[in-house]
Amino acid sequence: MNEVRSLLERNGHIVQEIDGANDHGEDLHVTFVQDGRRTADSLAVQVKGGTSTRTRRGHRVRVGDHGDNWRDGSLPVLCVVHDPERGGLFWANATRQLRRAEALRKTLKSVVVRQESVLDDSTSEAFVRHMRNYLAREREGVGRWADMADVEFAPNDIVKPFVNDCGEPMVFWQKRGEPFAVLLHHDLDWEPVPIQEQMLRFHLIPSIGDIILDSAEAHWLMGCFKSTEWWRRPATPDGLS
Repeated sequence: MNEVRSLLERNGHIVQEIDGANDHGEDLHVTFVQDGRRTADSLAVQVKGGTSTRTRRGHRVRVGDHGDNWRDGSLPVLCVVHDPERGGLFWANATRQLRRAEALRKTLKSVVVRQESVLDDSTSEAFVRHMRNYLAREREGVGRWADMADVEFAPNDIVKPFVNDCGEPMVFWQKRGEPFAVLLHHDLDWEPVPIQEQMLRFHLIPSIGDIILDSAEAHWLMGCFKSTEWWRRPATPDGLS
């Protein structure tokens, strides 16, 4: 924990250790700081020593009975492994991996920490930028769906969630300058499906391509297409469409 705390505090962030008597699978509470000011971006960290978690290609951290809290808690949880013999600190997003396992209807027994996911002074800035974008999507209410579909929403992507009358979530995802959008749907096991407005049908049975929709879903998709048409126009060198 001292290594993790030292690295983050050296780079200006706020780290609070969780009292061991109240340790329910998280060791540290981290709040990111930008330009000397505390941000709204916080997460929890579980720290492990390296040798007991080693695998041939990295490390594995046992989930144990923390799965529900790490997946559905109010703060995302990262697993960080300290293994100086292999280069220092390595990290993984436990919340994301658990949500993906849920989407695949699997039970995750351990979080995979890859050997290339190094956390040090040279990677700290990129790590913080990545996690702050992740936390921004959490606040928008779409982070869970990105995790379940195993996709990354860029900061300038348009992401529109919807829940049908059966309580099934779906997401319309439009990247800048792409001629198509992507549909993520609970019923499709979160497999990303490219879609275009001309694929949308309302007569007889509403559908988009081979995907059958109900009337509300079809009208929601039409609204998404109409409101994002400008974002599908090819971007010019000056960033204007």
